Amino acid sequence: MNPRHSALALLVAVLWGVNFVAIDLGLHPDGAEMPPLLFVAMRFTLVVFPCIFFIRKPEVSWKAIIGVGLFMSAGQFGLLYLAMALGMPAGLASLVLQAQVLLTVLLAAGFLGERPSRRQFAGVVLGVAGLAVVAIGRSLVAPVLPLMIVLAAALSWAAGNIVARKAKAASGLGLVVWSGAVVPLPLLGLSLLVDGPGTVSTALLEVQPVTLVSALYTAVFGSLVGYGVWNRLLGLYPSSAVVPFTLLVPVVGMTTAWLVLGEVPTAAEVTGGLLLLAGVATAVLRPWKLRRRESRPRAQRPGEVRAEVLAEDVAGDWVGDLAAAVPPAEDAGRGRPGDAGRGAGTRAG
Repeated sequence: MNPRHSALALLVAVLWGVNFVAIDLGLHPDGAEMPPLLFVAMRFTLVVFPCIFFIRKPEVSWKAIIGVGLFMSAGQFGLLYLAMALGMPAGLASLVLQAQVLLTVLLAAGFLGERPSRRQFAGVVLGVAGLAVVAIGRSLVAPVLPLMIVLAAALSWAAGNIVARKAKAASGLGLVVWSGAVVPLPLLGLSLLVDGPGTVSTALLEVQPVTLVSALYTAVFGSLVGYGVWNRLLGLYPSSAVVPFTLLVPVVGMTTAWLVLGEVPTAAEVTGGLLLLAGVATAVLRPWKLRRRESRPRAQRPGEVRAEVLAEDVAGDWVGDLAAAVPPAEDAGRGRPGDAGRGAGTRAG
């Protein structure tokens, strides 16, 4: 990647890392509490409108759009916001959510028959060990329930990745917007059921400026701008050159949470987090020689049938993660030979 495009990829990683702190600030405005499911509904209302009137529906079935919306958007973010409302630190959430890369590898093996390579399997084992260390360390200082809910959010995201993987939408941004339309009404209904009409109406009538700014940031910069730049880079370069930048997301997230929110991770959380990131890196990163060979823009490689990477087909805060998690079958589906056990890496908060 040239310096300009590398800077753009770094910018996206920063936008997605800061996203978690923005969510936390919006959920806890000036000591008040914003109902998490209502907050997710607000975010996706801003993602969908007015963009849906200007972006064409992706050429996939309505079943795929609804599936991505339910799993990758409503399920993932509903659970993530709920966990953070229950006390999950923003920085730690940005780290644990990376488990979706490993879960995608496992679900792809179970539902798509994509056999993981030895490197992918080693990454999953290492990542699970890191999550275990984080969970044990977390249980010693705070309730572990929010951590489990974030893992459920990662699993929902991974399930959405599988739906998007099968859909093979040509427009990643189109799938983000149109699948986002599935979110607002169901989560508003759930918020009315869980929080009560009085709480919801009060939250809407007395919404704090910081909550509005947070919703705008997550919708515009976290979703629309981030995905627009990311998908453009994935259209120019192979996923192996772009996806590694997603490993910076939890680093930015934890650093921003430390600077803005004063969150200081425990020794166990740091150790487990490093193991988790090592597992994700093992599953995501390709050998150096292969990355060097593929680092040139696609347009400069004559004779190659251009293959759209999987990350352009999915929505979520870190859509690039899936591109590396299951690229081989995508290559086969698009016309480039691929090995079901070769390559790993993936998309966000």
